Amino acid sequence: MAVLRDLLRFSPSFRIGASILTVVVVMVVLSFFSPYEADDRRAVPRNEPPSMEFILGTTATGQDVFWMLTFAIRNTLIVAGIAVIIGRSIGVVLGMVSGYVGGRFDRIASSIVDSFIVIPRLPLVILLASILRGQLTLLGLAVLLGLLDWAYPSKRYRAQILSLREREFTYTGVFAGMNTFKIVTREHLPFLLPFLLADMVSGFLFAIGFEVTLAVLGLSDLDAQSIGTMLYWGNYYQALLTNRVWVLAAPIAASVLMVIGFYLVSISLTRFLDPRTRLARLQVRG
Repeated sequence: MAVLRDLLRFSPSFRIGASILTVVVVMVVLSFFSPYEADDRRAVPRNEPPSMEFILGTTATGQDVFWMLTFAIRNTLIVAGIAVIIGRSIGVVLGMVSGYVGGRFDRIASSIVDSFIVIPRLPLVILLASILRGQLTLLGLAVLLGLLDWAYPSKRYRAQILSLREREFTYTGVFAGMNTFKIVTREHLPFLLPFLLADMVSGFLFAIGFEVTLAVLGLSDLDAQSIGTMLYWGNYYQALLTNRVWVLAAPIAASVLMVIGFYLVSISLTRFLDPRTRLARLQVRG
């Protein structure tokens, strides 16, 4: 709670980002109270512009854009959340073990990590999604994104462990008979948690961007509501050419706000964890 209080006090960007993400969370909660199912068609009049009855208008298939958007945000965040959990779990485990064990294992692991880093991820994801066209569900997409987003975090965590393993408490654990697993989980992991939190937030940006990109290209599960599929079907039914811009404006605005919210929170956490800014805060308190 003290950390959250300090962030809200000293970081305007965190306040703005947190406010945006609060609205996003509210939209997710509202999706569970929708009067329509996610795949309902012809549930409302078609092509209605925004009004008091339909806040964000309706689509060419008779769907309420506002309630579609609640489902879309929820599914996009689920994809991003699963991808972040998978990618960061692999990155944390590999980076911690590699940094602490060192030697041949570290050289081999570092070579593998460096090989993954130089692979262009977007063309690779597009290629794999093209091969799996029609079979790639949202869950499959989340797993795929997670398996491609662990290399960069692994190097960052390894760098942290290289410093921590030379600390006195590490030697104390070794002399006490603790094995490698206990040392990295009990002694080192707590030091990584703040950095992991900031890294997880930035991981959402990667996953959201890739989900939207693949869906717009028609390479993800087009039957499931997401930010990307809303854009895809809006273009498919020529919303822009028929001057039904509200169909595209809603998912575009939602994706931009989500990216801005996660970005502001991420940079705020990064700055908050910087020792130089921490010293400045202590001087302000004094």
